[in-house]
Amino acid sequence: MSHPHAPSSSDPLDQRAFRDAMGRFVTGVAVATTIGADGVPLGVTINSFTSVSLDPPLVLFCLERRARSLPAFLDAGCFAVNLLAADQRSLSVRFARDAADWKGVAHSRWMTGAPVLDGVVAACDCTLETTFDGGDHLILVGRVHRIDAAPDREPLVYHRGRYARVDAPLF
Repeated sequence: MSHPHAPSSSDPLDQRAFRDAMGRFVTGVAVATTIGADGVPLGVTINSFTSVSLDPPLVLFCLERRARSLPAFLDAGCFAVNLLAADQRSLSVRFARDAADWKGVAHSRWMTGAPVLDGVVAACDCTLETTFDGGDHLILVGRVHRIDAAPDREPLVYHRGRYARVDAPLF
């Protein structure tokens, strides 16, 4: 039995309206990184990232199916998620391009070999656990093997199509 106010499955949903409504949700800005088959680091700006489980420690992010870096994330079997700091907007812009240049990007490599960016709010080093279909995106779930956080760094956030900063706490 369907809900009396639920739209029918044949009702089209305006994609721009959907995107605008979802943009009202404040999200953090992160860069997911991995290593290509040729050993070259790859990265992509994401805002669809969340923790999934404490035991085992799992996180997920979503990557567009037509992203050129998707095969590398799947083939490498590992990735890092780097939560950007408020002063790292330029990294977000850089990695939002499909073939980002790594020249001058300070990073290290932890256990999996995926690049961990310097100066981030937090980073986690993961092996790819599983993937799920997510429409025009693929949902990548990773098992976290190492995590580090900088408690004194403010995060870069995104809201209504613009970068923003976290203000003072309400309480």
